[in-house]
Amino acid sequence: MARIVALVPDLMFGSRVQAALAGAGHDVALVASGPEAKARLDRAELLVVDLAQPDPAGIDLVAGLGAGERAGVRTLAYYAHVDQATRERAQEAGFDLVVPRSRMAREGPALVAGLLAGGGQRDRVEP
Repeated sequence: MARIVALVPDLMFGSRVQAALAGAGHDVALVASGPEAKARLDRAELLVVDLAQPDPAGIDLVAGLGAGERAGVRTLAYYAHVDQATRERAQEAGFDLVVPRSRMAREGPALVAGLLAGGGQRDRVEP
């Protein structure tokens, strides 16, 4: 079981993400802002970020994390499949895994399991 912070301002999709990951045995804390997510990172093993929002604060959050803040925390982001510019910005910011929102909905627990099992190597996943 992993402790996961999910920066998902969309409450409807956030509840789906939380239910799917909790059903896989993870402890999921939903948060609605970048500062709230950052405050919880010291107790997390994974940060999940919804980039399908008008202001994807998660990109700035991950890009601004220092090595100490980032140690031991893997990062997973999902985006609207039509928004390739956001996907590219997320990859440049240093997310471990960036996937379309539809893939997150279908494969969320499997993506998390693979990411957590992957250790320290960074994955760059194209849609």
